[in-house]
Amino acid sequence: MASKKKMGTLKKKGYLWVTLALFLVSIVGHWYFAWEAYKSEQVADAKPVVVSDYVTVVMRDTLENWQSEFLQLMWQICGLAYLLFVGSPDSKEGDDRKEEKLDAILRRLDPENVERILRELEDKYPKK
Repeated sequence: MASKKKMGTLKKKGYLWVTLALFLVSIVGHWYFAWEAYKSEQVADAKPVVVSDYVTVVMRDTLENWQSEFLQLMWQICGLAYLLFVGSPDSKEGDDRKEEKLDAILRRLDPENVERILRELEDKYPKK
């Protein structure tokens, strides 16, 4: 049972784990190839290979990429999702219409018990 529960957690968080793995592979690859390029440039220019200089250059490049790509993409995803949700039929504004339709269906299917059913549903799922 414990292995099933653990597997369920892994499945639930599968997207997170895949994203984390892709992130780690890409960041390690970025820093490795940047190190190789830095060493080659320093050797070609007959300059010493200094780790602190490398870290400064690669951190600047990494943060530049994050600023231009990651933050821009996050704004597009979150901003558009929010703006679309606010005006979409699936947003909260559409719930009243759906409830009215369901109430009408209940009234047609079981006219004698509809009030009791609606009261039970209201007790179970009170309006916020």
